[in-house]
Amino acid sequence: MTTRILLASTLYGTATLAAALDAGQFAPADRTILLVANNAATPEVTPPVDRMPGFEQLRGRFDDVLSWNEAIAPFHPGGWTPRADDLPLWERYLRLEWSLGDDDVELAVESLQVNPAMAVAQIFTGAPVDVYADGLMSYGPTRNKIDPLVGTRVRRLLHLDLVPGLKPLLLTEFGVEPEVVPTPLFVKVLAELEASAVRLPHHDGDSALLLGQYLSALDILTAEEEEDLHVRMMLGAAELGHQHIVFKPHPTAPARWSRTLEREAERLGIELTILDTPVLAEVLYQRMRPALVVGCFSTALLTASALYGIPVARLGTGTLLERLAPYQNSNRVPVTIVDALLPDLTDRAAVTSQEQGMSVDELTDLLRAVGFAMQAKIYPDLRPDTERYLATHLDQRTWRYFKRRRLTSLALPGALPSQLSFIPRNAAVRRLARRARKLQRAVGR
Repeated sequence: MTTRILLASTLYGTATLAAALDAGQFAPADRTILLVANNAATPEVTPPVDRMPGFEQLRGRFDDVLSWNEAIAPFHPGGWTPRADDLPLWERYLRLEWSLGDDDVELAVESLQVNPAMAVAQIFTGAPVDVYADGLMSYGPTRNKIDPLVGTRVRRLLHLDLVPGLKPLLLTEFGVEPEVVPTPLFVKVLAELEASAVRLPHHDGDSALLLGQYLSALDILTAEEEEDLHVRMMLGAAELGHQHIVFKPHPTAPARWSRTLEREAERLGIELTILDTPVLAEVLYQRMRPALVVGCFSTALLTASALYGIPVARLGTGTLLERLAPYQNSNRVPVTIVDALLPDLTDRAAVTSQEQGMSVDELTDLLRAVGFAMQAKIYPDLRPDTERYLATHLDQRTWRYFKRRRLTSLALPGALPSQLSFIPRNAAVRRLARRARKLQRAVGR
């Protein structure tokens, strides 16, 4: 007997799994379990995936729906890791709790480099693993070095074709090949969710949809800066001629942000609708057919453009490229992709024409260089390509994606003034530079 366990923490991820199942991308199994993990900071007051509107439309694809939170209570899914010595005990417990018996287990998880996916993969030692990605981070490097006992078990990376022609970098250090989840089937699954949606606005197609992300919770922006970002999104959309604005706030964002927008909209005479129903942006695309979608760096911007052909615009990515810290911050790749591809809301001509900023080939080269700068130890083979790229492509357009301090620490082109460029870029020089910085910090203290 074979039991497949599919781990999901979002409705979007569950829809991705449903589309992969519909496409026959999983071999037949005797039993398919959807294991739901609620990773919210306070899961006690946040509905899990299986209680969100639209989930019932997907439920029939799974034999059982189980809760990871209940299995490991009172621990939090995002912060709990089983001790190595306890792994056999946890596997025995879960096999009993989930009636797995002696079944062969296969896993499909998201975000393998962090919990709860890593915890599940460690507990079921030896089980083959498929990783699926439902966002733009799959195009970037693996954010942490993964234990080879887990990484070498990964068979493939299932991902959505959000940037057609762009190949993911995630998990390539283990030779993992990407496999696209067919776009038509994913859109078909999303249509099932739209059919079950209630209490959503219907509009004439001339409205603009604003996407909130709650970036202040990630300490990227202050609360005041994020409020101002939303107001600027609304003003930019209004200047483009959209007098009806729909704002989709992040589910955990403070309610006062919506009130700030309401006051500003009233002052300007703009008709504003604020959604209070937790729903995927893609469901809104089908129900509303907005004339424009505006956001910062949400994956939903790319689904609007690539899956539904809806015009999009970005705002605030320049600030985020400056603020993201450390340089290895996993949000850097999504911000880079959105900034490089999509038009800025303040550029009326670019928004109107919807011309792609970079070609896929240009973006591929850029992301490989950014990926190496983020995780040089995981992807050492990318150093020669990165050095060539930086030596020939660093200009006013591309400098925004790199930090001189980071390039210096890695002894990459662009790190030193041209008069010092004769210094060899080798391991000994890099070690000396690190010692010098360490001494400088010690003296400063």
